[in-house]
Amino acid sequence: MERVETGTHILLRGLVEDAGLFAPTPLSMRQAVERHRTDRIVAHPMLAHRFLCPADRWPELLARLPDGEHIEAGAVLGAGRRAAPPPEPHPRVAVAHYEARARPGDLRMAADLYRSGEIDGRGRTVYFAFDDPADLREAVAVLAGARPLGVALRCGGPDPADTPGVGDLGDAITACAARDVPFRAVGGLPHAAGYTDPRTGSTHCGYLNLLMAAVAAVAGDRAGVRAALTADDGARLAERAAAVEPAAVARAREVFVGYAATSTGDPVRDAERFGLLGSWEI
Repeated sequence: MERVETGTHILLRGLVEDAGLFAPTPLSMRQAVERHRTDRIVAHPMLAHRFLCPADRWPELLARLPDGEHIEAGAVLGAGRRAAPPPEPHPRVAVAHYEARARPGDLRMAADLYRSGEIDGRGRTVYFAFDDPADLREAVAVLAGARPLGVALRCGGPDPADTPGVGDLGDAITACAARDVPFRAVGGLPHAAGYTDPRTGSTHCGYLNLLMAAVAAVAGDRAGVRAALTADDGARLAERAAAVEPAAVARAREVFVGYAATSTGDPVRDAERFGLLGSWEI
C-alpha cells in the first residue's frame, strides 16, 4: 500500500544533519563515522544523511572511509574565528555544502553573479555564519534571491553568549523568509521543544520551535514567529505542526533547510514521542 505523504512528513524529512564531531558532546572520528554508517543503513527519513566535518579534519575522515564507501558531507571551513581552505575534491565524498565566515560586504559580488545567472548551477552551496546580529541582517539583505547562497543561524553553544535573543533570532528568520534566503541552524537544538539549560541558565529553542517559526515567517506573521520561538510545550507545538497545510510546510522548508545535531537519535525519538512520525514509525 502506498504511504500517504503528510504535512509533518514534509516538515521533518531530511531535517537532521550529522554533527557528531562537534561540541558539546563531540565523538571521535572513528565513533562519528561508525554512527553515520549505521544511520545510513537504517535510513530514517528525518535524517539528511549528511556528515558535517571541519575542513581541517578532512584527512581523518578520508582515512576512515574504506574503498567503495561514499558519503555526502558538509564542509565547515572555520571553527570560531579560524578559517580553513575548502578541502580538495575526493571521489568518495560528495560535498553538499560549505559553511564559512565572511564579512557581509564581501558577499556582494558573489550574490550578484548568482542572481544574474552567470554562475547558474555550477556554483557552490555556501552558508555564511556571523557572530554579530547586525552583520547577519546585512548579509541576509545582500543574499536576497541569490540561492543557493544562504546563512547559518547559531542557536546555541557551550557559552551562554552563543545563544541569540528571541528578538534577534526571530528577526533573522523573518528576514530570510521575506528575502528568500535559505538558512541552516547550527549549535543548540538538542530536543524538539525549547528548554532551559540547568548548567548555564540559557533558554534554547527546539527544532519544532524553529520549524513553526519558519511556518509563521513565510506567512508574514511576525507575532507568530515570536510565539513559536518562546513556546516550551512540546505536545502543543507538535499539535500545531501536524495541523499545518502541506503547501505552507513545503514553503517553510525551502527557507529552513536543516539543522546540525550532535545526536542523530534524540531528534527522531522526540518526534516519535510527540506522535509526528506516522507511517515512518519503525
